[in-house]
Amino acid sequence: MTHLPALVTLLAVLLLFGVMWAVGHARGKYGIKAPATSGHPAFERAYRVQMNTMESAVMFLPTLWLAANYGFSGWAGVAGLVWIVGRVWYALAYLNDPATRGPGYLVGMLGWAALLVMACLGVGRAMLAG
Repeated sequence: MTHLPALVTLLAVLLLFGVMWAVGHARGKYGIKAPATSGHPAFERAYRVQMNTMESAVMFLPTLWLAANYGFSGWAGVAGLVWIVGRVWYALAYLNDPATRGPGYLVGMLGWAALLVMACLGVGRAMLAG
């Protein structure tokens, strides 16, 4: 389980690549020329999924590694998998019907919140130990 956070990181990178690819594909399919970020609603959904996923990953990845490095490697990996599942669910739902993105978002945030608690406990424990 000590390598699970590394696997989760690779999965997060693949997710980021996937949402990036979806935007590029939608650009071509709907004729949206760069640097435009609006046009066809399906392109706009793909673009928002990419931006939202990147924003979330900025909080997720450091928190994952703080939790993993400060005593919660296995549990951090499990919580990271929860985040991955939630973000994939969120992305697929948002691309299909933005009104249905909520449950995936909630699952992803629960995974991240668990990581945040682990990171805070681990760093706090290390600081107290001196």
